[in-house]
Amino acid sequence: MQQSRKLPLLLALVLAIPAALCAQPYKLAAPIAQKPVLLTSVGQSADVEMLKVLLDRSKIEYKYDIQVKAGGLAATGAKTIVVAIGGSSKGLGAAGISPEAELERAKLLFAEAKKLGVKVIGLHIGGEARRGELSDRFVQAAVPACDYVIVVAEGNNDGLFTKLCAAAKIPLDSVEKITKAGDPLAKAFK
Repeated sequence: MQQSRKLPLLLALVLAIPAALCAQPYKLAAPIAQKPVLLTSVGQSADVEMLKVLLDRSKIEYKYDIQVKAGGLAATGAKTIVVAIGGSSKGLGAAGISPEAELERAKLLFAEAKKLGVKVIGLHIGGEARRGELSDRFVQAAVPACDYVIVVAEGNNDGLFTKLCAAAKIPLDSVEKITKAGDPLAKAFK
């Protein structure tokens, strides 16, 4: 009789463990970001347009400057930069900027953000379709400069974001689809 009582208790305990693990769905331990927010891109991908929608839905007000330069960061008053990470040859062409010049702009912008104490949240929401040699150059340049990264899971199938974030001890959260990225983004703000 006593053995039969232990089995349901053990089963309940085993089922409770995954539920407890799911209670903290994000790896970002506590909010890090403050308003005002500046939204920009590194790589000039159209994903920045989706980030506008996510920020609007999360009721996070922001200023938008897709080509903000380091020298203009202080004037924005931003305490957090939200960055769409991903390269687009079409977007770079429309902006009239080479990949090398965009990488240099990003490098200087991130250095200025660090100097000013501005937090950087990077998002790669385009999934696997937005990966490739061009995008990966921007991913490798931007992710180590971030304070927090959110990625759509299929965009991290090769583990590049995991590797970059682990090496720099950056919290990384993965979501199944773009529409789910707004939740961890909103939770990042104080």
